[in-house]
Amino acid sequence: MAIELPDDLIARERTAWTEIQEGRLTVAAALAVHEATPAFAAREDVEATRLAIEERLKRLVRHPEPEAAAA
Repeated sequence: MAIELPDDLIARERTAWTEIQEGRLTVAAALAVHEATPAFAAREDVEATRLAIEERLKRLVRHPEPEAAAA
């Protein structure tokens, strides 16, 4: 089952990942992802676990597929 992540969650992770790479991760950026991930997992229409969501999110942002990175 593919996990369809919301755009705002992806954007939060991208912001945090950019800050991590630049050596300036802020509490606000980390907290934004930290709070949004379990909130998404708790939705009734989401069957994936929080862990699966976090894994998918990090894979999507930090290790994108070549065709997704080019888009």
